[in-house]
Amino acid sequence: MLKLEDYKAIFAVASLAGILLFASPTLSLVLRMQGGERFSELWILGSGHMAEDYPFNVRADVDYLVYVGVGNHMGSSAYYVVYVKFRNQSEALPNATAGTPSPLNATAEYRIFLQGGESWEAPLTFSFLGNQSLIQSLIVNNVEFAVNKTALWDGENNGYYYQLFLELWIYDAESDEFQYHNRFVGIWLNMTGV
Repeated sequence: MLKLEDYKAIFAVASLAGILLFASPTLSLVLRMQGGERFSELWILGSGHMAEDYPFNVRADVDYLVYVGVGNHMGSSAYYVVYVKFRNQSEALPNATAGTPSPLNATAEYRIFLQGGESWEAPLTFSFLGNQSLIQSLIVNNVEFAVNKTALWDGENNGYYYQLFLELWIYDAESDEFQYHNRFVGIWLNMTGV
């Protein structure tokens, strides 16, 4: 037969287990378990903040709008640079296998500091000066950048194609510089005219 002291001990253990069970959802908000994949997101959304309605058939002297975004899932704060680059169909994109950026110069940039779990989004407006086969300037957020890009006629797809793309770089405290974070996204633009 159990003594009164034994019942007190069983009651104390059961009460403690019950408290921990009911408190576990609250504890998960306070205690962050290490683990899981650490990554950063980079995106371009169309004018309606959706993954649709991207500009494709474009003309010179017309303003176009997309949204650029970055999400930090690194588990700590991070300092990012998003480089806006512009290329014709023969110029190099970043190499995802080697983890190297495109050798092209950036035409514009965004600098963003995000806490772990935060995201950021901003409008990116762009337009062009030039004609179908020669883009002299790219205007990003009302700032003009000389690009002088020539596209060749693409007979298979019947058009002059360019690409606006973004690269994500992250600050590395050890090297005290930004390093390519092996993330890039882009949209193709058909300058043939509509």
